[in-house]
Amino acid sequence: MSTQAAPQPIFDNIQYLPDGFKFGAKEIAPNLTGNQQYDYFYGVRYMLSYKGSTATFNAYRREVERLIQWLWQIKGYSLIDVRREHIEEFMEFCISPPLNWIGNKNVARFKSKQGERVPNPDWCPFVSSTDKASGQRQDSKAYTPSQKAIQSSFAILSSFFNFLIQEEYLSANPVALVRQRSRFIQRSQNQEPVRRISNYQWDEVIRVAEDLAAKEPAVHERTLFILNALLGMYLRISELVADERSVPVMGDFRVDQDRNWWFHVVGKGNKSRIITVSNAMLDALKRYRSHLGLSPLPHLGEQTPLISKSHGHGPVTSTRQIRNLVQKCFNIAYDNLASDGQENEALELKVATVHWLRHTGISEDVKIRPREHVKEDAGHSSMATTDKYIDSELRERHASAINKKIRREPEEL
Repeated sequence: MSTQAAPQPIFDNIQYLPDGFKFGAKEIAPNLTGNQQYDYFYGVRYMLSYKGSTATFNAYRREVERLIQWLWQIKGYSLIDVRREHIEEFMEFCISPPLNWIGNKNVARFKSKQGERVPNPDWCPFVSSTDKASGQRQDSKAYTPSQKAIQSSFAILSSFFNFLIQEEYLSANPVALVRQRSRFIQRSQNQEPVRRISNYQWDEVIRVAEDLAAKEPAVHERTLFILNALLGMYLRISELVADERSVPVMGDFRVDQDRNWWFHVVGKGNKSRIITVSNAMLDALKRYRSHLGLSPLPHLGEQTPLISKSHGHGPVTSTRQIRNLVQKCFNIAYDNLASDGQENEALELKVATVHWLRHTGISEDVKIRPREHVKEDAGHSSMATTDKYIDSELRERHASAINKKIRREPEEL
């Protein structure tokens, strides 16, 4: 089939999806026909199974939607027709999609118009990435998914087809039959370096946040607390915002019988854990609560949102707001370091992300704390994940090679 038709979104945001567990395929997709009704029906049922986490829902919707769009528009097939060779063809398509499938900005899939949800014509299944160093969007012609994106696509689609088997819609998982994933995913014998900022860079970032808090406390005392929490407790950005699964509140800071403070959080994979609260982090909490007009420390069961909206009431529900606040500090720190002639230090802040603060906190603590303790605070499922933050082997490897010679000295000839 032709690739000329621009794709339209299929699945809306979770609050607008029909209930695929109460109604049948024909009821929730009356505008579709034949097997497309069932593609939509099972797609909705699969996504609703992950409605507890907005980030997970969005990731699973993205991959399933791309596959179904490709099947409908490019191949003229439905899910029931998919075989191993189609998955391989689809992955090649995702690595190099047509230009009209690639957008240059993130936009909503649907818009509300006169009480109805209508497709957004500016939306595309793929979006070119932004170069943080330059702030420019990648040319659509040069679009290339990352290795992690390809791996994620394989994993999510395999999960989706296993779901279809459990629903007795299909009898086999075509993704599991792909034997040469190395065609799409590179393998490396080297451990990927942990992306983090240096102590020098962190000192500048936190100084910027303190300066902003002094000048605009109504806005940036919250920013200062967020930065301290992200690094000091290794938090993921999603663990600071409210969603359908949980709402972080002040009462999540709790003291035990020994007067030690812990932070209780529901994190990745809907797993709960408790995080050690250091004296420095406790001081940061006291400062933030003093700004909010609260008692120095939370009381048992206190429901004050941990991170409140800057306007209105209630907790922050969007990670984008937090990213913007942290990015503001990164940008100012970059300008400060660059103007002081510290260009090498400054450049990394141009590409740093919020998640680097979690990596930075873990990397520093694993040098001085028992790694088992760091593993528990970080919420790592295995010690192997924590060990990735120990870079002593790389240091030793480099030290053993730093003085090796390429050519002999004259006296050695």
